[in-house]
Order: sequence, then structure tokens, then C-alpha cells
Amino acid sequence: MAPSRRERPSTQGRGAISSRSPRRRAGSPPPRELVEAGLSARKRLGQHFLRDRRILSRIVDAARLSPEDTVVEVGAGLGTLTAELAKRAGKVVAVEVDEGLCGYLRRRFESSANLSLVCADIRSQTPSQLLAAAGTQAPYLVVANLPYYIAAPVLRHFLEAAEPPSSLVVMVQKEVAESIAAGPGRMSLLGLSVQLYGSPRLLFTVPPSAFYPSPKVHSAVLRIDVREKPAVDVDDIERFFAFLRAGFSAPRKQLRNAISNGLGLEGNVVAERMTGAGVDPRLRAQALGLEEWAVLYRAFQDALPGKREAEEHR
Repeated sequence: MAPSRRERPSTQGRGAISSRSPRRRAGSPPPRELVEAGLSARKRLGQHFLRDRRILSRIVDAARLSPEDTVVEVGAGLGTLTAELAKRAGKVVAVEVDEGLCGYLRRRFESSANLSLVCADIRSQTPSQLLAAAGTQAPYLVVANLPYYIAAPVLRHFLEAAEPPSSLVVMVQKEVAESIAAGPGRMSLLGLSVQLYGSPRLLFTVPPSAFYPSPKVHSAVLRIDVREKPAVDVDDIERFFAFLRAGFSAPRKQLRNAISNGLGLEGNVVAERMTGAGVDPRLRAQALGLEEWAVLYRAFQDALPGKREAEEHR
């Protein structure tokens, strides 16, 4: 039955005058688990706890887990996502850097036979060390809700590892996700570094209201399927990245100028080499895809720093 006229909500615009004072919306209460743990979100660690159950389910679905899978979760937090992963995967290695949260997680999952908790900075643990500590081995996959400040180094940590995962499902800042999944015309240094090792796809966006406390930006979930070998054939990955950094050193400038400044070469020499490689010197760095960068790299190999120097700047 349709509501009576008196029961119907007002259709007046937001600017309509009301005799009542506007009510302030109270901030969302902290998650029950955070209260139970006697903790609060730590801004220094970029902690924003995902509380939307629908989003949690979509993340787990995107991982395509089976009882035979081993999954490494980065940033276990309050264990909300951890619990869902443990229901579907054969083995879960949950990594958390916050000692207070680690204590809560130990209590929460003390009876979980298929879950191992590692209290450490993920960057201090190789995938091989994580798997060995949990009594398992590759293959494995990664699921993570990454703090924005650590997203790029964590992705590199896994993609460049001696034992990389078969796939990663990660939540990062929306702009970062779009940059990673972008094609030529909107490429970034981070996008190229991820696409060298894997095929990224932006799955869906997540509003700030899905977290406690709410961040100031939207997030997005990416799935990255890792390649068996790098997308382009280059003789030295470190020197290739050194060349990419030179190209992106001044992204608003024409590529001939950026490479000239980055490598200390004369502009006319750079333009000549680029033309010889079939790349327009007037383009900007974001216009090129991996294949074109590989071609340019080979054209400038003799002008690049040695391997040791390239590694020091990496």
C-alpha cells in the first residue's frame, strides 16, 4: 500500500527552509572487534578498517580461492577478511605489523588450524620465509588491503620476488589503481613496473564509508594475474627501470627533454636515437607502452648507469 500524503517523505530540496535546526550526523562507531581489542586506529600506520561485509565478500570472490590454495594476507588488521579467507583457502598466512592487533589476532584465531600469524613488516619477510614459517610452499596468492603509503613497495616486493604469487587481489587508493591498470596515454612508472610482471584489472571501487575511520579518498580493488615471465625481453631489469625513471623524471615535458635531463645527453642526440628507434621524440612518457619502452631502452643501453648504480637508485 502506498503511504498516505502525510507519511510520504518531503520532496523539498536541500535548500528548503525548515523550522527545525539541522541535526548533526554522529560519526560511525568503531567496529566491535576494535572495541573488544581495546585499541584504536593508528594514523601513523594508515589504518582504516574495512567494515562493509559486501565488499569483503567481493574481495574474497575475486581471489577465486579453493581448499587447495595458500593465501598470504598483508595487513590482517582485525581479522575480518582473514576469517573469510580461512573459510575458503587451505592455508592462510596472515601478516600484521601492529603488535596490539597481533595480540588480538592470536586470541581470535588460536583454534584456527589452517591459519598462521606472522607479526612483522611485510617488507622484512620474503615470500619464501613466510611460506616456510607456515609450513607450506609455493604456489600461493596474495590478498591485501594496503595502506596507501605502502602500496607500491609491497607490490614490488611480491612481483619482483624469487617466488612471486600466481595472483594478487589488492585494495589501494582509487587513483593508484587507475594508474596501475592504465594503458598508453595514461601510463605511469608504477603502472609499467606492475604490468612488466602481471596483467592488472580494476574490479570495483570502494567508498570511504566502507571503512572505519573513513579515509578522505575512494579506494579500488585490483586483480593482478602474474605472468610466467616479464612482458618484454630486456637484458637487465634494474637498468631497464633506471631508464624508465629517466623517462619519467619530467613527465610534463617532451620525452626527448626528459631523457636528455635524466641521462645527461644532448637533446639532439636523444632525438636522433629516438627517431632511429621509431619513437616520436615529441611524445611524453605516459604515451608509451612497455614494448616501446623496451625498444627505446635498447637504443640507449650504452648511456645507462652500470648495474650496481642502478640497484642503488632502485
